[in-house]
Amino acid sequence: MLKHHFYVVSILCLAAALAPLTGCSGKKKIVAQPKQTVKAPEQKPAPAPQVQAPQKVEQKAKEADEVPRDLRMATIYFDFDKSEIRSDQRSSIINNGQLLSRYKKVKILVEGHCDERGTNEYNLALGQRRADAVKAFLVDYGIDSSRISTMSYGEERPVDTGHNETAWAKNRRSESVITSTNVSSTDF
Repeated sequence: MLKHHFYVVSILCLAAALAPLTGCSGKKKIVAQPKQTVKAPEQKPAPAPQVQAPQKVEQKAKEADEVPRDLRMATIYFDFDKSEIRSDQRSSIINNGQLLSRYKKVKILVEGHCDERGTNEYNLALGQRRADAVKAFLVDYGIDSSRISTMSYGEERPVDTGHNETAWAKNRRSESVITSTNVSSTDF
């Protein structure tokens, strides 16, 4: 009897061990899939920097030099009978310097103006000192002096024709007028 038990248990163990391999009818067979190895993604070399053709570089340089049609320089105002740059005008003149630094082909005429008080001769001289002060500031800022010319109009071109301090304060000024934006053929 013991032998019988041994045979029954052995057959059951063998059947249990073989069952997953043979499967039973009505159940899906499980087929072991071969192990797949996962490949590391291919390391692609970094793309080489693209070198632009000289024509495209020249094109971009020309575009950077193009001066907007509406480019305007700030007016600089002065105290009565003075040609020193006022502290409240420094940001305006620095802005003018930045514009000239950005647009290297621009040339300007700095016009000096005065109010109506004083003689014509005195106001022409004062207007010239004002224009020269603006030019000196811009040259100190780093702008080539050959790009800046000066002229005095004295009291001849007021922006406000009134005869009071408000009008006179508007007329004590320098204006920077763009005279040239041309790019010559020797610039390439």
